[in-house]
Amino acid sequence: MMLFGFWLILLPLFVLLGLAVMAFWVWMLIDCATREPSAGNDKVVWVAIILVVHVAGALIYFFVRRPQRIRQYGA
Repeated sequence: MMLFGFWLILLPLFVLLGLAVMAFWVWMLIDCATREPSAGNDKVVWVAIILVVHVAGALIYFFVRRPQRIRQYGA
């Protein structure tokens, strides 16, 4: 019975964590698609990376490319 109560507490936390991760993924996808410069294939490649690799791709974009883009283009 105690194990059932434990899951009743953890389940909403897992759901909230999943929603937060999905919101972050969507945010990075929109950020890349709208703010990445269209010169060359950079935008297409980064959108493909985010779509295919999902959360890991979004994290890579957030920590690697996004700061670089902000330094270069200011947005």
